[in-house]
Amino acid sequence: MSLDRFSEQAAQYARYRLSYPPELYAWLLPQVPNRLRAWDCATGNGQVATVLADHFRDVEATDLSANQLAEAEERPNIHYQVATAEHTPFPDDYFDLITVGQAVHWFDQEAYHREVRRVAGPGTVLAEWGYGLGQTGSAELDALIRHFHDEVVGSYWDANRWHVLDEYARLQFPFARVRTARFEVRRQWSAAWYLDYLRTWSAVANYGRQHDNADAVLLIADELTRQWGVGEREIVFPVFARAGVV
Repeated sequence: MSLDRFSEQAAQYARYRLSYPPELYAWLLPQVPNRLRAWDCATGNGQVATVLADHFRDVEATDLSANQLAEAEERPNIHYQVATAEHTPFPDDYFDLITVGQAVHWFDQEAYHREVRRVAGPGTVLAEWGYGLGQTGSAELDALIRHFHDEVVGSYWDANRWHVLDEYARLQFPFARVRTARFEVRRQWSAAWYLDYLRTWSAVANYGRQHDNADAVLLIADELTRQWGVGEREIVFPVFARAGVV
C-alpha cells in the first residue's frame, strides 16, 4: 500500500519540484487515439493533470495526500480526490490514458497493476516516468550532491528509492507495445533555490522526523553555496519514460 511521504512539505513541493518537458507529452499523446478520460495517478500538486486537461475532456487526478491536492491548480475538467494507486472509486473500463510521474516506485506493484487493468478501457495507454539526480556540469559539485544523496541522507531513503536510480529496470511493466524514451529538464537555479529543492526530498523529511526537525540540508548548505557561485547555474535532470497498452 502506498504511504504518504510528502504531505508535510506540500507547499515546498509545489514550488520547487520539476515540471516535465513538452517533449515528453509530444512523445506520449500521439500514442493515445482516444482522448476522453485520463487518470493522473499520484498527481501531487497536479503538474501533469493540468497539461492533460488541455488534451482530454475529463481528467481524474488522485493522490493519497490531501495537503498535496490543496496545492493543485483547479481546472473545470479536472477532478481531484484522495485515493491510492491500488484502490480507486472509478468504474471498470473507464480511462483512455493513465499516467504516473515520479511515483510508481512507491506502489504495491501487484495491487496497482490489478487496479490499472480494472479501470483501463480498450486500448488504454499506461505511461510511467521519473527523473534522476541533476547534473551541474561541475564534477566537484556533482560529487557533493551525490555524497549528500548517498551518504548524508542515504539511510533515510525508503528502500524503493533505488528504483529511480536504475530507471525502473527492476519494476515489471507487463503490458503490450512498450515504448521507452529519454528526455532532459534544464533549469537555471540559484544555490538557494537548489537547496530548497533538496528540502522536498522524502529522505530529508525522514531525517527531520528522526532528528527533532533538524534540517539535513544545512549540513551541506555552506559548501554547496560556495561551489555553486554567485547567481544561477544550469542543472540538467535526466527523465526516463515508458508507455504500453494495458
